[in-house]
Amino acid sequence: MKIGFLSLGCPKNLVDGEVMLGIAREAGHEVTPEASSADVLVVNTCAFIDRAKQESIDAILEMAEHKKNGSCARLVVTGCLAERYRDELKKEIPEIDAVLGTGEVPQILDALERRDSRLGTRDSAAPVRFFRSSNAALLDEPRAANREPPTASLPTYIYDSDTPRLLTTPAHYAYVKIAEGCDYTCAFCIIPTLRGKYRSRTAESIVREARSLASRGVRELLLISQDTTFYGIDRGERGALSRLLRELNSIDGLDWIRLLYLYPTTITDDVLDAMAECEKVCRYVDLPLQHASASVLKRMGRPGNRKTYDKLLDRIRQRVPGVALRTTLIVGFPGETVAEFAELEEFVADTGFDHVGVFTYSHEEGTRAFGLNDDVPAAEKRRRRNAVMARQKRIVTAAQKSRIGSEVDVLVDGPSNEHELVLQGRLEGQAPDIDPVVFLSDCDPEQYRRGQLIRARIVGAKGYDLVAAPVGELVNL
Repeated sequence: MKIGFLSLGCPKNLVDGEVMLGIAREAGHEVTPEASSADVLVVNTCAFIDRAKQESIDAILEMAEHKKNGSCARLVVTGCLAERYRDELKKEIPEIDAVLGTGEVPQILDALERRDSRLGTRDSAAPVRFFRSSNAALLDEPRAANREPPTASLPTYIYDSDTPRLLTTPAHYAYVKIAEGCDYTCAFCIIPTLRGKYRSRTAESIVREARSLASRGVRELLLISQDTTFYGIDRGERGALSRLLRELNSIDGLDWIRLLYLYPTTITDDVLDAMAECEKVCRYVDLPLQHASASVLKRMGRPGNRKTYDKLLDRIRQRVPGVALRTTLIVGFPGETVAEFAELEEFVADTGFDHVGVFTYSHEEGTRAFGLNDDVPAAEKRRRRNAVMARQKRIVTAAQKSRIGSEVDVLVDGPSNEHELVLQGRLEGQAPDIDPVVFLSDCDPEQYRRGQLIRARIVGAKGYDLVAAPVGELVNL
């Protein structure tokens, strides 16, 4: 059959989608980028916040139209929305034939091939392109603190190096999920309920997968989980992440190894030392802090306060010179006062993050915060978000201008979306999809290919982005 696949949400969900595609292809099915030509349509959904849920529902309804008009025979819904609202989806959208939650990834063939009529009834290189791209703004998920989730019916699945997988990212980079689930719950977060308890893959499995990816031309690995710096702790393996980084650093063919989703209480000195000492490990810390006011953080169920955060950030910068810092923040959490928001603004102004993403609080059923009064008006939430982002833009603008004239290594991602004759790439301190980019000017686009690491001189700034010109040196071949 021809399978049309649409994946929404974060890279962790993307990896699940790639595994499902790999299983389908291994069974002899064909993947098509055209919804109108698919025999079966699969929508891999996100359900983290209201915006994500609405996008997922809209996508399901759009794909349901293809079934209504007879162009496809079957509609399958997978992922977090399916895990969270399985019975409601089947009831409200009768075009759906099967629903698979986050722990049922291996059952995708049953769903595609109608093997099990009970599916969905459980109670509560050039890359293959999805026919609709995911929303990158949903990449950064807040994560948990200090409270175990309920244990009934939680997903337990996680893929390994032997699992079929069809990459849908550009051929030169890939996400590697090193763990799944979360052992804690922030007041605002539904992820532990949707993804289950934290479970690390073995280092052997991750290294095998990394070697396989490198042999296929992948130059950048992005290591992901709900809390990447918790890796191995659930298995009683203290220091597991730093050992893993050093082993991955020795793999031929890789240029960059990037960590995403770090947690403030699990960033240890041995991880920072590995980041500083391993030439392939990016000096990049993605640290979703969510707020800076001690009182708001306490209501969120998050560890730390402004003083401990300042100390942590100073330690990171001291141990990893030149590190790029990224964070995500939430404004409008229940009870957030004008004074508490001012603390957050001051924190952003004083810290000088390289990258900041800001969410407006989403009042989600099933979370502890749902019992609180959602008392910050939506318009005020948006105003606060805009205020933080305006402040951050001034910080970034000044920082970008100060870099003009310096020489940097740029990983080529391919032609720019703005113009086919301009190349687009990234610095070590820029992750794909979520961070600013580097536009490469004054060069022949035919001279460079995706995945090449080249030396360039920064010649200008364009908002958050940089403009650079190659200086004629290839760092890799």
